[in-house]
Amino acid sequence: MESLDGSRTGIPASAGIPASAGIPASAGIPAIPVGVCLRSMGAPWSWWRDAALRLEAAGYAGIWSWDHFVSRGRRETPVLEAWTALTAIAALTEHATIGTFVANVMNRQPAVLARMAATLQEVSGGRLVLGIGIGGNAAEHLAYGIPWPDAPERVARLEEAVAVVRALWTGGPITRPSAYYPLVDAVAHPVPHPPPPIIVGGETAAGPALAARIGDGWTTFTDRFVLDLPRYLDALAANGRERTDMRVIVGYQAGPGGALDATAWVADPRGEPERWRDAGADEAVVTARSEDDIEALVRAAGRW
Repeated sequence: MESLDGSRTGIPASAGIPASAGIPASAGIPAIPVGVCLRSMGAPWSWWRDAALRLEAAGYAGIWSWDHFVSRGRRETPVLEAWTALTAIAALTEHATIGTFVANVMNRQPAVLARMAATLQEVSGGRLVLGIGIGGNAAEHLAYGIPWPDAPERVARLEEAVAVVRALWTGGPITRPSAYYPLVDAVAHPVPHPPPPIIVGGETAAGPALAARIGDGWTTFTDRFVLDLPRYLDALAANGRERTDMRVIVGYQAGPGGALDATAWVADPRGEPERWRDAGADEAVVTARSEDDIEALVRAAGRW
């Protein structure tokens, strides 16, 4: 099936959802909340907006966005900027979580990010979740003149960035020395109420420990979740933090050849949330890349 930029991606017709099905009201509540990360590459705003509104109406718990500036496919493919799109959709929705899945720490100076997030928290009426990580696409940074240090420095920057964001969310004034992001008599108003939870993305063996140390939660993809959850729980205990205070999110991304792992959610919309709840997740985020994906996910919500 064709995605919005012409590549063949999306939930296949064999997922078991009849093409003629209508758009139902949500028939129930899944075992854990299920959000949807909408593709930003090759997505016109009109599609992105309409998809988000349909997904919220169907009962999906969150609308999330990638944080990229340049497509990894054709260079001329349009790419929606995450924070602009999320702010616009926050003003049009009422219930869904609004979140970055995940923001790249190198893309924005953290004091600026703190101000952006505080404003979006106000626009959304307190629905923002700040997902953040060290990033993973060097090419777009080099093209834009954005620094791209090695992974250990990006980890250090992420730790400092989270500290800066939390400090500014108190309103200030804050003076805070830092090798990367010093603050001098900095104030930041309005203060977000409540402060958005900060979910740290970690796809490496070191990711769970970092998330346990600095985050309000942790997210990784399905292929690492079961392996890394014990590492995350051990790191929480070592840092004197409680699992009950954290938000753990399992993410579904594109599989080989562009096929979406979200196929499982469409085929078994009751069983998949139960499976991941039993595996230790608090919620899930699946990826939608095409109009066919949206149709399939909306119909699947009618079978919760």
